[in-house]
Parts: sequence; structure tokens; C-alpha cells
Amino acid sequence: MTKQTKISSTIDYSKDGKHFGYLSIPHSTNDSGWGSLQMPIISIRNGKGPLAVFTGGNHGDEYEGPISLMKIARSLDNNNINGQIIIIPALNFPAFMAGDRVSPIDGLNMNRAFPGKRDGSVTSMIADYLTTKIIPLSDVLVDIHSGGKTMMFSPFATYQNVPNIGVNQKAKEAALSFAAPICLEIVELDPDGMLDTAVANMGKVFVGTELGGGGTSTPATISIAETGIKNILAHFNIINEKPKTREEMGFEPIKRMQMPDPKSFVFSEDTGIYEALIDLDTPVKIGDTLGQVHFPEKPEHNPVSYKAQIEGVLIGRVHKGLVFPGDFLALVAEEIK
Repeated sequence: MTKQTKISSTIDYSKDGKHFGYLSIPHSTNDSGWGSLQMPIISIRNGKGPLAVFTGGNHGDEYEGPISLMKIARSLDNNNINGQIIIIPALNFPAFMAGDRVSPIDGLNMNRAFPGKRDGSVTSMIADYLTTKIIPLSDVLVDIHSGGKTMMFSPFATYQNVPNIGVNQKAKEAALSFAAPICLEIVELDPDGMLDTAVANMGKVFVGTELGGGGTSTPATISIAETGIKNILAHFNIINEKPKTREEMGFEPIKRMQMPDPKSFVFSEDTGIYEALIDLDTPVKIGDTLGQVHFPEKPEHNPVSYKAQIEGVLIGRVHKGLVFPGDFLALVAEEIK
């Protein structure tokens, strides 16, 4: 018999209405012996229908998700929806409150903690609750990311190419409906422990995003997130609207792109200062120099160049100066014609 989660919710997900509540996560500390973390969760329900789950703050230094989801939660009227919306504005709440990528409590990366552990640390318990209590209820889960403090991306929505053809097609259509400037078919370098893998393993539809970065948000990226959330709700007939297309909003059509293999990624092999030599959204060919690493302790040494390994467009890069071996430097994707 499967043991019940240790996390409790102040919300009954089967009740109609708009409910702001908390997940109570056991967390005993020196300052609070029988204490718990109170992580916000919102349920907006009106009768039977599709159920969409939205998460932000999977990494604590990414802000488009939490900001847009809090705004949407306040503005939606449950009488104007068909079905249910569950919103967790900051999934890794301790990391979010610390402004860091990973949790300051247990040092874990939420997006490497799935399916989680009932008897694990705080991050593992949150992952377990989502896996056992929330994902099974859902028709679609949208996880809103950006680059955090260390990365910067051209805004894109993502779907993972999964073996289930039916789910894959639904995920692609949902990601396109988000109407970000780019819709990217992704290949995860290390899928184990990731939220999208947990969702796909249950045969559910998953849409992800990367909307800028740099440890902040912009009016443009918040607007993309808000439009995308409403478009997903419209796409799944949870609100009685049509999804807005890029063209209707006065923008260029969506660029469909893919990461054909691990060569899309460029990683540092050196310690030093990274100088980006081209801007995001720039087309590149194999062998084009994307940037170079300088050596401040040995200024007489020439910098080491890092080059594109595939032909495509630069859609992501590191957003810090000092880099170390193994650090992400650049992401090149190719356009799907």
C-alpha cells in the first residue's frame, strides 16, 4: 500500500470557487521545533471540465512565472471558466524566497528531484506531492521558466519529443498555442528527475518555457507569459476565448525550432571571463565563433574561442562573466522548415 504524502493542503480541490491556500510542508528547525513551511497554492474551479496546472518558481531566481501567475490568479473569475486551474506560483518556495536557483534548506534543484520522496527532504516532499496528488488530476501542466541569474534566452515555449505520438502531438499544439516568439522541440540532456519527464511518464501534456533571464523580468517577457497562460486556457477550452496568434498581436509568426542533438549545447572547458561575441537571435554556421574565454591571471595568453557545432540560431547564452569548466555557454537551435 502506498503511503500518503506528508504534505497537507488547506484547499479542497473538488470544490468550486476561487481558493487561495497553502501546502503545509513539515520542516522542523532550531527556531520552530514543530514547524512547517506554508507554500501558496491556488485553485479556481467551475464544474467539470479540463484541468490545467501552472507552476512557476521551479528555480527560485526565475520571476516571469511567479509574477504572471499571481496576476492571472487575482484576475480570473471562476464563473468565467469551464473546468479547473491549479496554480503554484513558486514551486520551490524556499529557493524563491532566497532568490536562488536551488533550495537553501537542502541544496536540491527542484527540477532534478522528481518523482520525489514522501520521506525525503523538503524539495523531495514537494516533488512527491506534485507527482502523487496534482499531476494525476491534470490534463496539461505548464511550467514557466526563464534563465535565472546565470542564463539568458530568447523567449520560447517548449515541448519534449516523447514516444507517445498522441501526447507528443497534443504537447506540440499546446506549446504553439502559447504564442511565444519561438516554439522549440527539446532534447533533455539528462531527463531523469525532471518535471517534464514525470508528466510525460503519466501520459499527460507538458509545456515548458524559457522567457529571458538575468535574474529579473521585463515588460516584454511578462507580457509573453500572461498571453501564453491565457492562450493555454483558451486552447483547452477552459475559458471561452480564442487563443491569440502572434500575427493578431502585430508580431512575426512563431519560429518553429528544434535541438537536433547534444551539439546544440556549448560548454566551457576553461576558467576565466567569458566574452559573448554575437547577440541572441543571430544565425550561425558550423565553426562560427560564439564567444571567447579570457584569462585574467595570465593576461599575456590569448583567449580561447568557443564555436557553434551546428548551423542554426543562437537562442541562449550564459549571463555571467566568470565561468568554470562545465558551465553552460551557449545554445544553438535549428529552424524547422
